[in-house]
Amino acid sequence: MPPVRIASGQGFWGDLPSAPVDQVRRGPIDYLMLDYLAEVTMSILQKQRSRNPAEGYARDFVAVIGEILPDLVEKRIRVLANAGGVNIDACRQAVLATARKAGFAGKLKVGAILGDDILDRLPALIAGGHPLTNMETGEALESVLDRVESANAYIGASPMVAALEQGADIVITGRSTDTALTYAPMMHAFGWAADDWDRLAAGVVAGHINECGAQATGGNFLGDWRAVADTLGDVGFPIIEADADGSFVVTKHDGTGGMVSVATVTEQLVYEMGDPHEYITPDVVADFTTIRLRQDGPDRVRVSGVKGRPRTDRLKVSIAYHAGYKAVGTLVYAWPDAADKALAADRILRQRLARLGLRFDEIRTELVGWSATHGPLVGPPPPDLPEVELRVAVRAAERTPVERFTRELAPLILTGPPGVTGFAGGRPRVQDVVAYWPALIDRREIEPHLRVEVTDA
Repeated sequence: MPPVRIASGQGFWGDLPSAPVDQVRRGPIDYLMLDYLAEVTMSILQKQRSRNPAEGYARDFVAVIGEILPDLVEKRIRVLANAGGVNIDACRQAVLATARKAGFAGKLKVGAILGDDILDRLPALIAGGHPLTNMETGEALESVLDRVESANAYIGASPMVAALEQGADIVITGRSTDTALTYAPMMHAFGWAADDWDRLAAGVVAGHINECGAQATGGNFLGDWRAVADTLGDVGFPIIEADADGSFVVTKHDGTGGMVSVATVTEQLVYEMGDPHEYITPDVVADFTTIRLRQDGPDRVRVSGVKGRPRTDRLKVSIAYHAGYKAVGTLVYAWPDAADKALAADRILRQRLARLGLRFDEIRTELVGWSATHGPLVGPPPPDLPEVELRVAVRAAERTPVERFTRELAPLILTGPPGVTGFAGGRPRVQDVVAYWPALIDRREIEPHLRVEVTDA
């Protein structure tokens, strides 16, 4: 059986817009996976949907599909994306409308995976004995239930495989695990069983390499970054060439920039890594210590040897809740004594906030150009710094003190130390603070509620 080529086209919502276009046009692929969702993204999408019931999904995805539709149909490339966010059906309807408008009616099937959103079920779940305890603090969700803005269970590959088996050309999910967007096509193409732990674990490793886009092909590369930096203007995103036995090659399209090496792949593998013996997904527990990497030619890394163990009886739930308000403001101070001026301005600002009786949960100050990146590791500021940016952030449970802070920064220009220069960003903007609440739930509470719907354009 020939290898199956699964290309990564997005590593996050806001990633390189040209990447999915390049992936379908600059060489052969069988599947295109697009990863749009981070934990905080779900809350943003939920806010959008609360303002407009037709929103709540990654609208960029619809535009991308509209651009590459002719390529998808002509080359029979199938797409999997978690762009559905918290409004999967609206996303699907938008894709269907785009396809019909472009003249592809009857030539495209769009599948939707529904059931990961459990926001409306939270009170009943808690009452039924599922406290959804915070995995980091041990608190029960009930303590913040009135402030929860989104709650989504991480689902695995099975419903995506079902959609592919029903003929879906485009599969849209909500909060699926990122890796499943890559290994679901492998399960479908090769007929892997749901308990073929080693092959599934290999698929998870492939998905983990694919999920962050060009971070596996030279982007954000800590190694010999100078050797690759000049080629990143035309960076190639990763492609997984998967074999039926679970081994695969990481590569990219010929003629594209970036680099695929053991070093670039290794850096991506350790990204967001906890215990390497237990990389837990909804479908399998992968042992990353068993991974074997070998350079297999220019821009080709072969991955083999991956071992897996049975899946757990629980699923992870990503919950976001409102945790107050924040604002961030900046001023740039010029030489001489740039850092001393900025530190004095910070002291003056704090004194004025105290005189006003404003109470904050946190006030944080950074001097960009001296202390922002390394913080307490740095020594006294050099006397010859040409400039520093004073960046002050405040956070509070109530909006009022944060709002007042936004009016206190600009007056420092004429009522503080000398030498303010550079671009002024205007009055800081009050923003909601969205906090993350990771929890676990019995998978039996989620799986019966999942459903797959496939519709013709």
